[in-house]
Amino acid sequence: MAIQTVVVVIAVVLGAIAVERLARAWWKYRGQRVITCPENQRPAGVVVDARHAAATALGKAPELRLSSCSRWPERAGCGQACLSQIEASPEGCLVRNILTKWYEGKVCAWCGQPFGEIDWAARKPALLGADGVSVEWSEVPADKLHDTLAAASPVCFACHMANRLVREHPELAIDRARPGEYPGRRAAS
Repeated sequence: MAIQTVVVVIAVVLGAIAVERLARAWWKYRGQRVITCPENQRPAGVVVDARHAAATALGKAPELRLSSCSRWPERAGCGQACLSQIEASPEGCLVRNILTKWYEGKVCAWCGQPFGEIDWAARKPALLGADGVSVEWSEVPADKLHDTLAAASPVCFACHMANRLVREHPELAIDRARPGEYPGRRAAS
């Protein structure tokens, strides 16, 4: 009976180690990324096949392959040489991390509130484009992210949602600003 217990415990421990390694590989390689395409030296948005990376991670380095690329279907047969960039810095090219760095130390362009830690699950901040319209960052194609960030201003979740409501449903909003007064600024006395 004692040998059976030892065997079961060893099997459970080995199983837990395998599951942990698979989960770590999946977590590391999930999400959208921005890389420089080796073919044309321009940004491209890619997604690594995280399930495949996790499935091949047992006992060796995971085997990476793309599940999507902004240059597909035209360049679908490429050699995926961009994977070396992801292998070298899997966290550095992750869109979420690029955005987190971009929002660091900034304040909302509309209300002036500083950005603290970003809540990526519920209260995602937005971007204010040159046209004065705020958009969620998920609406920006990954291959256009760097150009968009260079020209955009940060907007907090609350301001983005309020302005989106006014833009999409003006009949539901009341503008209480006095003539000549802008939101967030007092009229001259």
